[in-house]
Amino acid sequence: MAAAPRFALRTVVLDCPDAHVLADFYGRLLGWPVTESEPGWVLMRCPDGGTGLSFQSEAAYVPPVWPEQPGAQQKMLHLDIRVDDLDAAVAHAVAVGARPAAFQPQEDVRVLFDPAGHPFCLFEDGSSTSG
Repeated sequence: MAAAPRFALRTVVLDCPDAHVLADFYGRLLGWPVTESEPGWVLMRCPDGGTGLSFQSEAAYVPPVWPEQPGAQQKMLHLDIRVDDLDAAVAHAVAVGARPAAFQPQEDVRVLFDPAGHPFCLFEDGSSTSG
């Protein structure tokens, strides 16, 4: 059997109603610069390298419902973001436009929604999500 080809995950793409609005939110949240931009699409990367985030405008975008409910738009993924101070990170996220979820299933993780309705989690090293 031939050796498997090498794969490298470079970017996670989030669909949304307006790529530039969502990129602005994540840029302020993470402190990442936009590295490429065109109408309807934006790419940003951590200055230290690693996997980037892209945002793609979709006219028919429907925000996911979380927690999931039968018959409702399901989330396709969520982002787990490690922080050094959970309370300060939540306050910062809210200040730049995130909305805390009403349901918080773990004591050491905070679930929030970005402006397009995607859920994302904030956690510190050592939490149940840091695995």
